[in-house]
This record gives sequence, structure tokens and C-alpha cells, in this order.
Amino acid sequence: MTTDVPAGVTADPLVDALVRNAFQVMGVLTRVGAEHDLSLTQLRVFGLLRDRRPRMTELATFLGLDKSTMSGLIDRAERRGLLARGKSAEDRRAVDVFLTAAGLELTERLYGEVRAALLPATGRLDPEQRHRLTELIEPVLKPVTGAGEPSPRRAPVRRPEPAAD
Repeated sequence: MTTDVPAGVTADPLVDALVRNAFQVMGVLTRVGAEHDLSLTQLRVFGLLRDRRPRMTELATFLGLDKSTMSGLIDRAERRGLLARGKSAEDRRAVDVFLTAAGLELTERLYGEVRAALLPATGRLDPEQRHRLTELIEPVLKPVTGAGEPSPRRAPVRRPEPAAD
């Protein structure tokens, strides 16, 4: 692969490294997701729901999906018993999305598989390098005000109450 930069374009080593890293991680996520019959978007949803219970509208906005696409994605995961919808505790008119017990178990398994698949790369770092890299990446991941990609609010994850018989 050539690394020549077109005339008039200045190479930015940081952007190049971030893009290469994104491709590496997306490749792992795509492969792991496919092994479980999940799309990259579905993996993103499960990752977001690990520690959040966002409203459907927040989730759709964050993922850049329209309401009907988001509903279809959630419908498919509900049929598999992985996600559920429930009324928001803050606004009874709103609908929250959350992982079921099976969805949480699958999400944790997927996380372990992704971690193992990235280990050949991340394992090259000593503990101090891992800590420093995490510190450096965090500000890059924070949403930029007005960027059109708000982060769904983090809230205590409320699991559904078992149905009374």
C-alpha cells in the first residue's frame, strides 16, 4: 500500500493513526458481530446499552438513524430476547431501551471476544502505556458541542422487574 499523499494535501500523522486504528477496530467488531449474526450497528447499540437506558429517540439520534430504522433494529433484537422497551421513569410518555438478561450476557461475551481479538495489539503496551493511551483517547471521544452526535445520557441501569404471576 502506498503512503503517498496527493499534491496539496498535508499528511497529519494523528489523523492517519486514528483512521488506521478505527479500521483495525471496526474489522474486529465486524468479524465478532458476524459470528453472532449481528451488524456493526447492533453492536454499537449493545455497547451503548451496557451502562445506559436511553430513550428510543436519544439512541436514534446518537446512531444517526431515523425512527423507523431504529424501531426495526430494536424489533429484531427484541424477537431474539436481547433488548426490551419500557416506559421511562422520568417521563412516562417516553420509551427507554434496555438490555435483557440474555442481552447483557451476550454483550459481556462479545466484549470479551473483542478484547481477546485486540489483545495482540493492546498486549504490546505495558500497564503505564495502556493507562496513558486511555487518558489520551478520552478527550478525543467526548462529543463536540453542536457536532450532531450527543451522547445518550448515562443513568443507572434499571432492569425490568420480574412479572408477577
